[in-house]
Amino acid sequence: MNDDFDWLIERALGEDVGAGDVTVQYFVPEARQARALLVARQEGVIAGTELARRVFLKVDPSLSVDVLIEDGARVATGAIVMKINGSARSILTAERTALNFMQRLGGIATQTHEYVQMVDGTQAKILDTRKTTPGWRKLEKAAVLSGGGVNHRMGLYDRAMVKDNHLVAEGGIAALQQAILCLKHDHPDVEVELEADRLSQVAEFLKMTDVDYILLDNMSLAELREAVEMRGARTKPMLEASGGVNLDSVRPIARTGVDFISVGALTHSVKAMDLALDFVGS
Repeated sequence: MNDDFDWLIERALGEDVGAGDVTVQYFVPEARQARALLVARQEGVIAGTELARRVFLKVDPSLSVDVLIEDGARVATGAIVMKINGSARSILTAERTALNFMQRLGGIATQTHEYVQMVDGTQAKILDTRKTTPGWRKLEKAAVLSGGGVNHRMGLYDRAMVKDNHLVAEGGIAALQQAILCLKHDHPDVEVELEADRLSQVAEFLKMTDVDYILLDNMSLAELREAVEMRGARTKPMLEASGGVNLDSVRPIARTGVDFISVGALTHSVKAMDLALDFVGS
């Protein structure tokens, strides 16, 4: 994690600790030293270790924090992910914030891995979306990578995705093609993706130049297969299936031959990974 997320750590600690941890101030001796283990309570994929490490050190730079299992690793129940040694007060104060980060990100990585497993043996790759927690996008998309998924565009600036709401009625396909050519002239590194919700649109988009992706929105399996056949042996544009994807439907979708399947649920409907901090004595 190369980005500086100190601002997020400070905000998270600020809302949790506030003016001070009154519990440890009155119920934990100041001199008490402790050893704690961050433990996985379920099978899953680890993510967010560097963020959690920074949380502990932000609370108390004198703590010793050893990350034993790196992001992207699959773990069994009971795996020890991290060891923390030092002031018991500091460890307890940092505990919940560190766990909140890792449980959220580990949940994303674990769920992504489940989807990736479901499409194993096909050419389809699992994509995330922009349906992320505000302020957490880079973190959540990093967690998707840890789970074996692929990042879609990071934001509105690095890929043009033209949906029906963007299309101007006047001009039709000719105006759309001209807009694409202008974009590519001004921003040659920006990719272009066009949304199609019917096969007639796919046919039109396949005639155009400089289209990198076609998003096949809420199409049936038969329509997805036909779209793949319409593209034929071409490698471009690549085809992305989207809309209502879940763990039951993702493999049949992948077997149609599409290149990507986008899953909003990777980040907007994730169950936190079960992690805990266990004290093992002083």
